Amino acid sequence: MSTSKHAMLFQLSLIALSLAGVVAASAPTRTHLQFYMHDIVTPSPGTQATVARVARGTTPLPTAPTTNFGDMYAIDDPLTEGPDAASRAVGRAQGFYLFASQTELALLLSINMVFTAGPHNGSTVAVLARDLIPADVRELPVVGGTGAFRGVTGYGLLRTHFHNVSAHNAVLRIDMYLSV
Repeated sequence: MSTSKHAMLFQLSLIALSLAGVVAASAPTRTHLQFYMHDIVTPSPGTQATVARVARGTTPLPTAPTTNFGDMYAIDDPLTEGPDAASRAVGRAQGFYLFASQTELALLLSINMVFTAGPHNGSTVAVLARDLIPADVRELPVVGGTGAFRGVTGYGLLRTHFHNVSAHNAVLRIDMYLSV
């Protein structure tokens, strides 16, 4: 092989190695977060509500006559490491949910998971999702984030850990799978 062909192969090899380095450097970091969200509609002594109805709908749902299509609630729910409300706080779920189906217990859920402790303190994850409440597992698309989660993509899996039917209080387990 001639010297110019060797030089060309060497340059192509360097370019290939450079591109491989760029691809490796841009590989997403995957993070799994697990926490619990405490949705308190009816507080018990010593606690306060974390949910406030801001609009009342007009048509009762056939499966839940005390809930109306169009009911809207603002939330500022605690996020904790464990299902017990006294477990270590990691943040707040702030946003709203709207009963958006005329026939099912289904919400339009728009929330920011605001992390206030631990390695993600000061970061947020934004979720915009349909939440079919009776389903065992609901998938929450992640639409963005800030801080350590700037440019994040991913999803969360929401499971009802506890639900008090008469008080409408719930503890939800959330597993988030994020790529930054």
